[in-house]
This record gives sequence, C-alpha cells and structure tokens, in this order.
Amino acid sequence: MSGEYDLDAGPDPATFASGAAEPDIDEEADDPVYAVGVGPGNPEFLTPRGRRAIREADVVVGFTTVVEFVEDYTDADLLTCGYKDEAAALEEFGERVAAGERGTAVAMGDPNHSGYQFVGKVQDAAESAAPERPVRVVPGISSLQMAASRARTPMEDAEFVTLHKSGDLAADMNRLAEAVHDRHLLVLPRPFDRMPGDIAAFLLERGAEPDLEALVLEKLTHEDEEIHRFTLSELSAHAGGDGREDTPFSDLVVLAVRQSV
Repeated sequence: MSGEYDLDAGPDPATFASGAAEPDIDEEADDPVYAVGVGPGNPEFLTPRGRRAIREADVVVGFTTVVEFVEDYTDADLLTCGYKDEAAALEEFGERVAAGERGTAVAMGDPNHSGYQFVGKVQDAAESAAPERPVRVVPGISSLQMAASRARTPMEDAEFVTLHKSGDLAADMNRLAEAVHDRHLLVLPRPFDRMPGDIAAFLLERGAEPDLEALVLEKLTHEDEEIHRFTLSELSAHAGGDGREDTPFSDLVVLAVRQSV
C-alpha cells in the first residue's frame, strides 16, 4: 500500500491491514511493532499487555488525545499527530523502527472495532521502512463492548457497524437497515455528519419501527458518562447538520438500538 492513497479510489488502509492473517511472531526474536488499543478512556480499562507494550517502547505514535492518555506510562519519545500530519508522524515512526527502536502505535478503544484504517497505516509505515519487523495488534476494551454491557445487547444477537471511518458509508448504512428488523444494533457514529439522530432518521426511512428503544451511550467509563434513552422516533428529531453545534451529543458516543422482547 506504500505511497499516497485515496479512500474513495483505494487502496483502503483497513483492507490492507486485513489482507492476510497475522504471521507467526516470536515476540522475543522478531521484535515486532505493536498497535495497541488503549481502551475507552478510563485507565482501569487499559490491559496489562497493552500497558507493557507502551512502557517498553522507545517511540510511541498516535493521535494527540490518545498519546496524552498514556504518556504517564512510558519514558518513550512521543510522536503526536492529527489527521493533517498523520502521514508525516508515521513516516518518522517507520524510520525510527528501521533504526532498531522499539515502536508502539496507540489507538483509542480496540483497533479491531474501529481502528483498522489506522492499523493499516501503521503497518504500511513499518513494513515500508523495516520489512523484517512484523506488526502485532494488541486488542483493547472498546466503548462498543461497554455499550453492549450497558444496553444488555449480547454480541451474538447484535449487528455491529462502525461508521467511525473515512470514506463512503453507503454499504455500512445498508447493513444497518437490513438488520434493524430482527437484530439489536450497535453503532459507532461518525462525528459529526453521521450522528445518532441521523442514523435514527435513516432507519425510519427504511421501515424501522418508530418505537424501538434507542440508547445513546456517551463518554462510557469516564466520570461524566451519560446514557440518553429515546424511542427511535424521538431520537430522529436530532437529525441534520454536520457540525458539533448541530447535535446535542459529543463525539464519544455509541448508539444501541434494541429489539423488542
């Protein structure tokens, strides 16, 4: 995937990351690069294995808010970025790994639930600079898992869709529309153009029952955690807009739509 990519034209970094199973890795001999999920925001939900990968790193890379979350757990050099300078930070990270440093990339939650685009970018940066250094994903606790617990929606009875990614969302929205008639939904919205109200309005347009229970679970595991309870019809009143000011919810939300029992 090396080089520039266009999420509409491809290749999608998430597709690159999931293109093959993780190779057999001897963590002592192969000295892998780690992609660590740091949990939903409460330090109690950072796993011991993830904490060790962060502690033992020489260089840690990630979005600023995520790196700030783990900076007290490591003496590593910290490479922080936003969307605009992400490529430059990952290029430097790859160069540091190629020079023999131990590298760990950090993402909020669990990379397996909404972070595969980032995993793909980390893997591309590492493999391009140091093809002998494999990437090992260290899963974390996702806000999705917390939402499933709070909403009492067993994962085997639910359809999970992440909208928290760049690119076209039509196929993901269609999956929700097909599943809403007989399964619980667990959705990671996209700030701020595909928020819970927008999803509710779309589902109603596609024939969902207006009185289905819809929970907006906000800032899970944080001190200011809140659970907002609506019917699907009530939640759709918050549809529209694409800015922070157009929704009553923050960007740290999960939407759960429960089937009637």
